[in-house]
Amino acid sequence: MNTNKLWSADFIKICLSSFFLFFSFYTLATALSVYVTNGLGGSDTQAGLSMTVFVIASVLLRPFAGQLMSRYGERKIVVISLLLFLLFSIAYLGVFGYAMLLLVRFFHGGTFAIATTSTNTTAIGIIPEHRKGEGISYFSLFMSLAMVIGPFVGLTITTYGGYTAMFALCAVCSFIAFILGASTKRQPAAKQPLAQANSKLNWRDLIEKKAVPIAFSGFVVAFAYSGLVTFMSVFAHEQAIDQYASYFFVCFGIMIVLPRPMVGKLLDRVGEHVIVYPSIAIFAIGMLLLSQAHSPALLLISGAVIGLGYGALLPCFQTIAVLAAPPHRRGLATATFYLLFDLGYGIGSYTLGSLASGYGYSVMYILCAIIIAFSSVIYFVLHHKRKKTAPSAEEPVYVSP
Repeated sequence: MNTNKLWSADFIKICLSSFFLFFSFYTLATALSVYVTNGLGGSDTQAGLSMTVFVIASVLLRPFAGQLMSRYGERKIVVISLLLFLLFSIAYLGVFGYAMLLLVRFFHGGTFAIATTSTNTTAIGIIPEHRKGEGISYFSLFMSLAMVIGPFVGLTITTYGGYTAMFALCAVCSFIAFILGASTKRQPAAKQPLAQANSKLNWRDLIEKKAVPIAFSGFVVAFAYSGLVTFMSVFAHEQAIDQYASYFFVCFGIMIVLPRPMVGKLLDRVGEHVIVYPSIAIFAIGMLLLSQAHSPALLLISGAVIGLGYGALLPCFQTIAVLAAPPHRRGLATATFYLLFDLGYGIGSYTLGSLASGYGYSVMYILCAIIIAFSSVIYFVLHHKRKKTAPSAEEPVYVSP
């Protein structure tokens, strides 16, 4: 077995499974606000709540994902969670009102949290140890591709095919994710006695504390980012350039994909700070441009700038979280990072939706830019400064080779 090989068959399968999983998520996340406001006659606040309910379930269940994998086996949890995600994807086809939509969103969010955590943990286990930064960057690239194609397809298919066609497509993609994920195998990790001798549940079995500092930075970024995914289509409609909204995500995605191979290698070679601070600045500038996007050209430019900043930032944060933890707790580290990321996303969707209802989307995106810029302070205090002042601490932190 070649321990240096990154692109094994199983790594490719788990990457593709993640792609279709996130494709379904982002297709729904972008088009659902239009479905709530136009299809169900709801308000902007209700559109934001449909995302918040999804994320609440993610926040409640994600901390248990690591323990479930430890108790029942990583592969079994991957299969079960992807199967449940598929079943609740199909359930959208039977939704007949806003209350039922919220119920489906809640259960869908819970299965999404466990499925993403378990597939991510599987991918991390497959990646060779000395290529973690590069491997995680490539793995998250598939998520980023879904982030690009999903919104474009979602907005296009709802325009020309209707909401039923969109829900059916998401169900098909969830089925493909299930097939690919269920067929992925890797050498089982050494079992750790999280709760085998003692049946009492301890918070350390649910949260990896060494991943919390960088996860707080992710929380702040996700809070601001939620305004982009949840309300981009509504904002474009308000500016009378809604026909360009799907192309915004194309520009966004191109600038995520193009520099990604370089980002992963830089992360392994020169360290995270070189990537994080410029990425935050670029991300914030992109949000400012979006707040003033009254023309198609500026809308597309803002999409490209935001994609460059956000696309470099997220895999960097993920890698820091994973490598902060001991190898046997990397599943928990992943769950902890996404727990706070989801929490920021959910709170942001509702809060920013309420703000946009009162002050407009331009003001909302200006606030998002300020929040993103503030994340650099959070990052410096909780991670950068901590590494400089405590290099001899027992806790392992990310150090570039």
